[in-house]
This record gives sequence, structure tokens and C-alpha cells, in this order.
Amino acid sequence: MGVVEDSRINGLTLCLWGKYCARHGLIYPVLFHMLDTAAVAGELWDRLLTGPQRDTVAAGLGMSRAQACCVVMFIAGLHDLGKVSRFQACEPVAWARVSDELRADAGRWRLMRHERASAHALVGILAEMGYELSGDASPAVRMAQIAGGHHGRFPQLDVHGAASVRRVQVDLGGRLWQEIRYRYAAQVRHLTGAETVPGQVSVTAAVLMTGLVMAADRLASQRKVWAPRADAPAYGAAQHFAWARWKAREVVEESRLARIDLPVLPFITAHPHLRAPNPLQASILDSLPQLADARGAGIVLVTDGTGAGKTVTALEASRILNDACGSRGLCFLLPTTATADAAYDTLCGYLHAHRPTPAVLTLVHNHSWLNAAYSDEMLAPGDVPTCTGDDPHTDEDDDDDCRPPGNGGKSGTWRRILPDGWVRGWDRALLAQFTVATVDQALMAALPVRDSALRMLSLSGKCVVVDEAHALTAFSRRILLRLLHWLGSLRTPVVVLSATLPGQTARELLYSYLAGAGHRRRDLIAREDEFTVPYPGWLFADAATAQTAVILGDVRTRHAAAQQRTITLRLAPARYRRLEVPARRARTGERLARIAAAVAPVARLGGCAVIVCATVADAQDTYRYLQQFLEWPAGPQDLLLVHARFPGHCLERALARVRTQLGPFGPRPERLVVVTTSLLELSLNIDADLVVSDLTSLARLIQRAGRLWRFEQAWQDERPPGITPRPPWIRARGPRLTVLHPIDHDRTTLLPEAWAATDHPYLQHASAHLLTLPGHQRITLPEQAQHLVELVHQSGLPATWSGPLAALHEQHLAAERAEEHTSTIHLIPPHDRVASLADLHRQKLTAAQAATRPHDRPRRVLASYRRPGHPPTLDTAGRFPLLQGPHLCPAAIRTVLQHTVPVPSAWAAAATQDHQSPEAWQQHPLLADLVLLPHDPDRPQPVQLGHHLLHIDDELGLIHGETAPAAH
Repeated sequence: MGVVEDSRINGLTLCLWGKYCARHGLIYPVLFHMLDTAAVAGELWDRLLTGPQRDTVAAGLGMSRAQACCVVMFIAGLHDLGKVSRFQACEPVAWARVSDELRADAGRWRLMRHERASAHALVGILAEMGYELSGDASPAVRMAQIAGGHHGRFPQLDVHGAASVRRVQVDLGGRLWQEIRYRYAAQVRHLTGAETVPGQVSVTAAVLMTGLVMAADRLASQRKVWAPRADAPAYGAAQHFAWARWKAREVVEESRLARIDLPVLPFITAHPHLRAPNPLQASILDSLPQLADARGAGIVLVTDGTGAGKTVTALEASRILNDACGSRGLCFLLPTTATADAAYDTLCGYLHAHRPTPAVLTLVHNHSWLNAAYSDEMLAPGDVPTCTGDDPHTDEDDDDDCRPPGNGGKSGTWRRILPDGWVRGWDRALLAQFTVATVDQALMAALPVRDSALRMLSLSGKCVVVDEAHALTAFSRRILLRLLHWLGSLRTPVVVLSATLPGQTARELLYSYLAGAGHRRRDLIAREDEFTVPYPGWLFADAATAQTAVILGDVRTRHAAAQQRTITLRLAPARYRRLEVPARRARTGERLARIAAAVAPVARLGGCAVIVCATVADAQDTYRYLQQFLEWPAGPQDLLLVHARFPGHCLERALARVRTQLGPFGPRPERLVVVTTSLLELSLNIDADLVVSDLTSLARLIQRAGRLWRFEQAWQDERPPGITPRPPWIRARGPRLTVLHPIDHDRTTLLPEAWAATDHPYLQHASAHLLTLPGHQRITLPEQAQHLVELVHQSGLPATWSGPLAALHEQHLAAERAEEHTSTIHLIPPHDRVASLADLHRQKLTAAQAATRPHDRPRRVLASYRRPGHPPTLDTAGRFPLLQGPHLCPAAIRTVLQHTVPVPSAWAAAATQDHQSPEAWQQHPLLADLVLLPHDPDRPQPVQLGHHLLHIDDELGLIHGETAPAAH
């Protein structure tokens, strides 16, 4: 029979299952699921992919857009062809429906994961259809790998061994099974119109196609899509495909993945809190449209002082690049969850200004469940258990037995921009048109983890903004360089923002992007001067020609003058000693005494101060000391402790208070002292009258200085109703940053052991040294910021460095090289060094194993309070019971998660059975790994885990101690 006859009723056997629901006895033919996926892929081609993405795929296949669309639908439809194999026997009830002839023709077949079976079977089938079959890069092999990679990893194919026609006939069933596979493939090809055979398949095209196939498969696998049509095969393939094309439009519409165009708004309408663009923003608005229209996609690097409006600059640059390049949307990447949450609020406002456009904004980081409005779908229990044979979240070896898992459904004012339904799933949120995420979520696209192709598809269709690029370590920065290389190859517009980025680091970012776009690195290095970014200012380099354009000199001068602030930097020698006993009064010259003296005028006369401590323990000591020995006229609300080891709901409440009371619109209190850690120094839009900081790197000190009198100029122009003038004593002194310099008895720098994890010793010693030199006690921002950063971070040795400092400098450079080397080990290769697509997954890392930072992933602990005769609770007052399932609603799960605290993994390594989460939680991915800390509210005492002592205090957060080492 031919494909036309096969497309009619009773033309092809429909006894082979692709989806099965035991609870309702639903069986769905695998051919129909394949056609559903092909139809959804076609709809995603039109509504999810942008013009540049479609061009990349079409060029990579060597054909027109229309022909490429047909080929993409074809290969998407073939993704589950491997289920026409022994896979059918995985479910006895469904297997009983398979015809006797097919069951008799099983032969000596063996069980393999169906995605690998798809790849093996397709090599020969595609070759028979005219696809070239030769080496790893031949179209038949790469197309088979695309289909076999729909669960997130590209399989290696041995076309002369396991993937040969002879072996496939043995491993995947006899002649009848082989015939059905070929007829199914031919039918999909006929219905999708993929008659043209591509002469090539580029790596970039293959990655984007795989991501699209993965998205289409997951959309088509939703139970609500296939269940209504199950067990009703009273129609042929052609009739079903016509229905599938119609249904695909509805499925994609409900997923909210379809790209939209934001209306063009005047600047002050899009940013209603601003009266006009500043000179740097105006320069971007004037120059970038012509540059992008003429040259196409590229990378923009913006350097500017803290609080100068870099976020708004990035939003405008992204809009311009998207309009010129055809990309749609925005992915805002930040270094921490706290900064991501702040950026999420900013982008909510930006999209709200474009209402009623139905834009979708997702928040993607491992604490996004704290947002009650956002996270219900991700916390919800699974849908009706469904056997699909699809498990995108496990990492068994390809040759493991088939284990059909559950297909759990991860399925006010901002209602239009909150994600609904499918796009809210953990692994799919990056696909949304507008996304705020921690940078780690994007960096995993450059690591050999499952679903990396889906992440690359998600990033490549929108403008990617990397904020606070200076905050990345050498380890993370190395991964970012590889990601930029790939984004350059995909012609993805990129915007990088920084306040304190060393010049050489900025050039490396530019080189990586342009090298990915096809320019030789040595040619770029030879033009080093052209890639020096003015400070403050911007530089644009296009992917096509690698030519650069920068901000005009007079504009830069005007912008610097408008942002100018002179900060007094006072280095205060201090002897470091922990508080130890709450009632102990620090001696003159101790760190705690210095802090108390610096903020005592705030307690007496009013003002808003921020104290930034090196560690959480130091912050807790400082808070207790100030609370004990300073008088607070309005009571304890004048003093606030904020650090990362509070339960999530407490931390969110404290951060919200800081953002409001120290923000640009207030209401600002008469008096407030915030004791914190480095948590507040990145991307939080706050203004302090006075800042006291422990010694840290000069780049961080500049960041902290940026919080001093941050809104002074704006408030002079127009003071909001909730903002009172600064106290007279503050105005008389001016903005001042006091840096606590830990010293030994001979007044040399002596860093406490506990500070070793905060910064490399060289950075702290170099900062202390520079601040003692003439001319550095008063700095003018932003002019001097880059000069000071370059002094510390230059690869050569500054002439003023002493012998010990020079040795520390060498150690710092060696440590950075070691981090870079360690990071490089796990990177995927550049796109132009990929032979087989399996090269992208030579290492099998899970998302949990993939390291994007050079330290262990934290564990989460949860205090449970137990009174005799009462069930355990999450709080001392007994208001929140510790619900133990088995079925927890999203609100209950969020309540549990909001009471957890992150700790270093070593602290919880000695947890025993007594500290395990309830059995009912073991099946929930967010609850299974929690460590319980049983507390008696009537007799508070630390919980011992090995030699670590942990106690959660309502006022101080988690308190950590250690037992004395045992005597030998």
C-alpha cells in the first residue's frame, strides 16, 4: 500500500500504544501522538520561533523557510518511532491489544529506552528516504540524533554497529515491526510535506530543532490533549492530522508561548518613575537604532555607576535590538535570587506599562516558589498518573530497563503578565517571552546537562541581558564566555551591564561573543584598543562585521558630571573579636565598638544607616551588640537584621521593608539601622545616609558606596511625599563610607579566619593598601571607579605593591586560573568543534550535579517544634502544623518551603534518620531533601549534626556553632 492508502481509515494499524492511563483505561495510538507532535511543532515554528531562529534552521538545512518547517515537523513526528519496539510490552494491558502477528514477530528483540530506539531505527529509514548517510555529521545521522535527543540528551550512534540496519532488525523486532516503522515514518513525511531532503544539518540548526521537538513533545503529551481522542480511532491518519493541526493552535495558545509585539511607548510612559532619559540612555536611544538596523544583531556592553539607571538602559537597548534583529522578548540574568526578585518587580512594572498586551513574565530560580502569586502550578501535585514512557527528569543510562514513570503535571493587578499553565513548569519557564532568572539557569545551557538544547532555544530567540557581570567568579565567568560564544553563533542580541568590571574581563566577553559569530580571536585581540569600553558609557559590536561603536566623548562627560558624587572613604583600624557573651562590652578599638561609635549619632539624631558585615555570624553579633548598648528612642523597630539564613518568609518580609523604606519613594523612616551581609549590595535600589562595611574587595566597596545618597539628585529635583530631608548632622558630614580594617597588634592587616570564604585575601589586602595611599580617602564616582578597579585587578604587578602583597597577587591569579581550568572541564565544546551531536553530552551531568559556581550547593533545613502530646509545628506559637500528607496543596507546600533555611551542605552532612523529612514528602522534589531540626519550644537548645550545632532563633535567624574537637 502507498502513503495515500495508508492515510485512510484502516490504512495503518493503530494497535500500538503511545500513551496509556491505567486509572481510566485510556490507550492512545503512538502514530496519533507522533502526528500530534508534528502538528504542534509546526505551530511552534510559526508562533514561538523568531525570524532569526527560523533563518538559522533554514540556512543550517540549506533550504527555504517553508521547506525547513516541513522538515522540522517531520522529524518532530518521528521522535517516538522507537516505541514501535519491545517498548510495547512495558504495559501489559496495552500490550494485550497488540495483534498476534506482531507479537509473534518479536524475535530476539531487546529492551532499550525508546528515544535511543528511535535514533537507531531512523538511521536506516532516513537513508532509504534519500538522506545522506556517511559520517557523524551526515544528515541521516544528525536527524536521527535530533529525534533521539527529545528527552534532553543526544545519543552517540554507531552506524556500523548498534544503529546499523542489521542490528535494528534484531534488536527492535522482525520484518513486520520494521515495515510498520517505515510506513509510519513515510506517513508522517507525506502528511507534513517534507519531501525535500536537506543536504546538510548544521550544529546550531540541530540544537534549535531539538529544543523545538522537545517543546512540541511535551505540549502534545499533556493528558488534556490526547485523552479525549483516546480509544476512538474511527478515522485514518490524514483525518487525525487535520484535527491535530486545528488542535495545535489551541494548545500553543493555551501554553502562552506565542510571541507578541509590545506597543511602542514614549520613554516616560514605559518608565513612569523617570522624567527623561539620562545622557547615557539618550545616547543609546539616538545611536543604537541606526547601528542595529544597519549591522544587525550584536553585543552591547554598558558600564555605569551604581544607581545610574543601567536597568532602564538595558530595557531600552533590548527593545531596540529586538526591533532591528527580529528577536522577541527578554531574558534578564542576575547573580543572586534576591537581585532576581528585585528585577522581577521592575519588569512587572515595565510590562504593566504596556498593558493590555498579554505579555508573560516568568521568574526562574530555585527560590521562586516563595512568590505566592507565581508558584502554585509548580508546587501542585501531579496529574492523573499516565504511562507515557517519557521521563525527562531522570538520568538512567540509555541501556537501562524501561521504567514508565508518572507524567506528573507541572503543568490582581499583574494577572496578564503572570504565567499560566504549561509555561510555569520548572524546566519550561525559560521559554516564556519575558524571563527573569539567576544567571545559573542560563549557564546550564553551556553544560552537558539534560535539556540544554531546550535552554539554548529559550535564550536564542530573545535579547539576553547579563546584569552585574562583575559579580561572577572566575569559575562562573568561564561558563559565561562559552555561553556567549554560542549566542554569538546564533546571532542572539546580548546586553551586558556592570558597574565595576575590569577592562580585560569586558574585552574577553566581547571576544567570546564575536568568535562565536565567526571572527578569528587573534584578529580581535589585535584590535584590543577598539574593544575598550568607556566608563561610564557603552560599546556596541555587531556579530556580522565585529565593528565597534562607542558613546560620544562629550555625552560621556555630561553623563559623568550629572551622576557625580564625592564619597568620603574612612579606613578605621579595628581589632576583630566575636561577641561571645551577649552582655560583654567591647573594648575601645574593637570592631564592635567602632561600629557602635559610627552609628550612635543615628540612634540619637536620626538617619538611615546600613552596616554590611563579612559573615552572618558577624551580623548577628553586631545586631545583638547594638541592641544591647545603644538606646533606640522608638524601640526595636529602629534596628533591622537582614541576612540569608533567615527562614524564607522572614527574609522576604525584611527585604520588602528595606526596599520600601530605603527606596526612592518611601515612606522613609526617621531612623533605621540595617545590619546585613553582602546580600544588599547588588541591584537593590536603596539609599543610605551612612554605610559601615567590613573590609572587602574594592569593587564591592564601590558597590556599597553606590548606596550612599543614591537618590540625592533626584530628590533635589522632585522630593516624593514620603521622603523627609536628611538630618542636619548627616548633611554636614556628607556621604561617608567607613571601612573597618582588621589589624594585628602592629597595625598590619590581619584577616579573621571566618572571612576566608568571602573574598580572596589579596583583594582585601589590596583594598586596605590602596585606601591608605594619598588621594584615596575621597573618591569621586563614577569617574574614579574604573581606575581603582583596574589597579586591583590588573594582571601585571602595580609598582606600589610590597613583597607580601605581590605574593598574594600571584596566589590570586593562580586561584583564578585554577577555577577557570576546573570550570572548563565540564563545558560543552564550541559549536564549530562539534562533530557528532553526542559531543554535547559526553558527560552525563544532571541539573543538580552541574556546577555553575565553585562551591557546594546548599542544603535546606527546617525547624520543627514539638511539644509532648501535640503534633509538630513550623513555628513556636503552634500556628502552622507540620502537614505530612500524603496529598499537600500548593499553599501547604509553600508554607513548608517558606520556613526553610539554606545552609552549607557540610553542616547537614551528619543528618540521621531523626532528621529526615516525613515519608509522604519523599516523592516531592522540593521536600524530599529537607533536613528537619527538631526543637522543643519550651526548652530551646541547638540541634547537633555531627560537630555542628544549629538553632533557629526568631530574632537572629539560624545560629551556627561547633562543638570542641574531641581530645585524643
